[in-house]
Amino acid sequence: MFINIEYELTQHTRISKLGQEHTYKRRRAVILFRCDNCNELFRRDKGKMDPKRLSNNYFHVCSNCDAKQFAQKKGVENRRIWDMKASSMQDVSKL
Repeated sequence: MFINIEYELTQHTRISKLGQEHTYKRRRAVILFRCDNCNELFRRDKGKMDPKRLSNNYFHVCSNCDAKQFAQKKGVENRRIWDMKASSMQDVSKL
């Protein structure tokens, strides 16, 4: 689950051609997610992600969980719903 975007400010120093030290700052965008499998909070750099995936329309899995196993589990859940008859009176949320 997408939570929000945070910005980290880092400060670095470099030495110029003349030997003088200069400090400079860089701002980096970090995205905070909650894993849809284990509910742990995790972070990813915004530059390493597809901008389309920055919403709750997609599932997000942390690096500790197996993403392929999670995808198979979600496929089984969806198949149960798709295989139901349209005239059945079963509640879809309880499957």
